[in-house]
Amino acid sequence: MSGTNNVPKGHVAVYVGETYQRKRFVIPIISYLNHPLFQGLLNLAEEEFGFDHPMGGLTIPCTEDYFTSLASVLSGS
Repeated sequence: MSGTNNVPKGHVAVYVGETYQRKRFVIPIISYLNHPLFQGLLNLAEEEFGFDHPMGGLTIPCTEDYFTSLASVLSGS
């Protein structure tokens, strides 16, 4: 595989931001999955989108700034 579709093993692609300006992030799912803040975002995604994610990855309903801040916290930076 080549291009932007590559997702390393143990990671998942998520899309964050406004409907027509979503940014793609590739995150390590194991380290994020058990964190309560990320679980909250997953619950919001389920409520808003169900299991229909037309972008080809998980769509997270939050701003890019919020997700970037959360990713920083989760990575220990």
